[in-house]
Amino acid sequence: MSFVLDILQATFRTSTPIVYASVGDTYTQRAGMLNLGIEGMMFAGAFFGFLTAFHTGSLWLGLAAALGVGILSAAVLGFLVVTLGTSQHVAGIGMTLLLISVSEFTNRLVFGRPETLPKIDTFDVLSPLDFRIFHQYGMTYAALLALVPAAWWVLNRSSFGLRVRAVGENPEAADVAGVNVFLVRYLALMVGGALAAVGGAFMTLAVLGSFTLDIIAGRGWVALAMVIFGRWQVGRAVLGALIFAAVYSLQLRLRILPGWDAVPFELLLALPYVVVIAALAIAGRNAAYPGAYLRPYRRA
Repeated sequence: MSFVLDILQATFRTSTPIVYASVGDTYTQRAGMLNLGIEGMMFAGAFFGFLTAFHTGSLWLGLAAALGVGILSAAVLGFLVVTLGTSQHVAGIGMTLLLISVSEFTNRLVFGRPETLPKIDTFDVLSPLDFRIFHQYGMTYAALLALVPAAWWVLNRSSFGLRVRAVGENPEAADVAGVNVFLVRYLALMVGGALAAVGGAFMTLAVLGSFTLDIIAGRGWVALAMVIFGRWQVGRAVLGALIFAAVYSLQLRLRILPGWDAVPFELLLALPYVVVIAALAIAGRNAAYPGAYLRPYRRA
């Protein structure tokens, strides 16, 4: 029972950055765009959130800085793919490389090569109930109990969500109906960028209290895959994030159990990503992509 509780507790914590990023990217993809800059946005959010918190002493200012970096980088990506209509694949990969490079360069410029990593005090763990599973960070509670239902409602019940879905399915018809296609796509990208950056900041401001160059470790790509696995539905994407986090937490526990040391470390490390690939192979069959997916819009 203790083993199971440890896995459940770690699952919610491990899923948090992926939940933020996958919820945000659901909006982006439902608007007909593929944001391959998501990995870089999470990385930049983690670094600039940490940098701001380190120099100001305020975790909330660090979180605000991460949010701003995510919105700004998404706006730049929007200029490339929405306004200029460039390849979403090329622009997204370029954005990821740019954001990671700028973050790493700034990290070396500010901190140099210290013998010990700079540290900050992190957000406290909350314990609303005296039970191990409920010992979680406030950002985890905010993601699962507030963000997910709010994002579902906005996307499926609000006029903004209707515009996002209309732009992603048929931008020409949406334009004729009076919807500003360019504005809606910009806003969808910014929502995705902001939440991805906040997910990255969770790693530095809550979990670690420091910044390392491998801190995101592909979580952005996992979030993107979870949106496709969830067939562009918020709830299903979050479920995919929880499954990935559960397998990830399981392999971490197995590596310290007696008898599992005979299993190659690399196999256990690859296990959650193999699960992602298998899930995509199953869920991606006959998936109904948004009608205008990857298609730039140009007014006639």
